Amino acid sequence: MRVSVITDSAASLPEAELATVDVTVVPLELVVGGKPYHDGDLPLGDVVSRIGEGITTSSPTPGRFTKAIEDRLDVADATVILTISGTMSSTFESAELAARSVPGRARVIDTETAAGAEGLVVLHAAECASRGGDVDDVVRAAREVIESVRLVATVDSLVHLVASGRVPEIAGRAGRFLSVHPLFEFSHGRAKPLRPALSRDAALERIVGLWRRSIAHDADLHVAALHANDRDRAEQLLRAVRTEVEPVTAFIAEFSTVMIAHTGPDLAGLAWWWEPHPR
Repeated sequence: MRVSVITDSAASLPEAELATVDVTVVPLELVVGGKPYHDGDLPLGDVVSRIGEGITTSSPTPGRFTKAIEDRLDVADATVILTISGTMSSTFESAELAARSVPGRARVIDTETAAGAEGLVVLHAAECASRGGDVDDVVRAAREVIESVRLVATVDSLVHLVASGRVPEIAGRAGRFLSVHPLFEFSHGRAKPLRPALSRDAALERIVGLWRRSIAHDADLHVAALHANDRDRAEQLLRAVRTEVEPVTAFIAEFSTVMIAHTGPDLAGLAWWWEPHPR
């Protein structure tokens, strides 16, 4: 059985990674200054510079997912759709509606995460599909990553996460009043504030420290360095990881323009999971 994999643009997979797997990406939508765009139509820097104009986002329509499924029917017997966390977007529901319109041909999985962490789920599932896995195999591969992947990041301000309801308002107020650099971990659909750092560099060191404490022996590392208009710091994080462990998978994931609306600019972080060696 040939299985195709579909995801949404929030997975923030770079072109180099997409070139290694067979994955269809359905773009989310955003409205900037009253004008609609597909995710990716505008350069990230342009969106960052226009945040003050007001940005709203929306999931792809069910019709877009239906078309993506139908476009793969001639080469695949079934499809697995992996979406951004349902707590951040209605994309999962949109994909579910599409799957019902093509009975028996698609399974939809909420990755419970986003950005590079979602990308790591997608890559592992797609690699399973490329090895000839059936639908159940591909779903199991996705869930293996969903259960263990971690995403830890720092932002200059929690204002956008508070406004979107992903972080409690009290955490945002504390960050503003204390002039600290917030950190958070996004896991199982929720953003959990972590102890803040006194400087940006200290925040990055703390992210690396959290990753370091997770190191698993007899396991392969899959990691994505995340950034939202802050590539230098993402590269810094990935270099720090590579001084201690050489990953099996490693890439820099620039946040999609839709994700910027939820987090704001100047985000940097790591997403990672450890794949145990077969016994």
